Amino acid sequence: QVQLVESGGGLVQAGDSLGLSCAASGLVFWQHAMGWFRQAPGREQEFVAAIRWGGGSTTLIADAVKGRFTISRDNAKNTVYLQMNSLKPEDTAVYYCAASGPFGRSSINQNEYRYWGQGTQVTVSS
Repeated sequence: QVQLVESGGGLVQAGDSLGLSCAASGLVFWQHAMGWFRQAPGREQEFVAAIRWGGGSTTLIADAVKGRFTISRDNAKNTVYLQMNSLKPEDTAVYYCAASGPFGRSSINQNEYRYWGQGTQVTVSS
């Protein structure tokens, strides 16, 4: 059974940094592309960042967070990270971790991901 468990969310002020982690189990982690998505109240879920399976040298970052957010992975720890700097109130959302099927694409499209975590709340106050 595949499980993705996000952690690291919380309440911060605008301009602060926050790091999210997503610990995966029940899968051969390095074989799976990983993504982060977010959903703010009253809005559709949106892509944030993705990282290719394997060594993780290839990443995708949404324009809205480019230059502020970084995605990385540690295959030895079965964990993917989202480092968020210079946070803005509009970054407030529930952040979800997702995993593709084996050797799947790292994609901005949520339909490319097979497994999902339950989410962690990030709130940025102005």
